[in-house]
This record gives sequence, structure tokens and C-alpha cells, in this order.
Amino acid sequence: MDIGKQVKSLRKEAHLTQKEFAVRVGLGLKTIRDLEQGKKTTRMDNVNQMLAFLGYHLEAVKNEQL
Repeated sequence: MDIGKQVKSLRKEAHLTQKEFAVRVGLGLKTIRDLEQGKKTTRMDNVNQMLAFLGYHLEAVKNEQL
């Protein structure tokens, strides 16, 4: 699942509209819509801000090949 779909799912689980989520997270409604609609150029700090509000974070992890 891509990050936009995951954020949308988590937002809905929190029973928030996009507008309510934008206000509570402190980002613009367009930023929320763009991410949820799959825009690939959303700034990582904005994604992290959304995820932090929802109790999650992104982490870069080295992929260990066996």
C-alpha cells in the first residue's frame, strides 16, 4: 500500500474529514488531498507531520538481502 492510501485509511479510522485533518495537523487541505490522491512530490516533512499526528513515523531502514 502506498503512503497516501495508508494516510487516508488512518485518517478515516480517526473519523476525520480531509478538512478536519488538515486543520488539526496544521497543513493545507490541498496538501492532504494531493498525498491521498497519489501525488509523488509531497514534501516528506509534511508526510511526517501527518503521520506524527496519527501516531506513526517513517523510517529509513537498510534492506538486508539474504
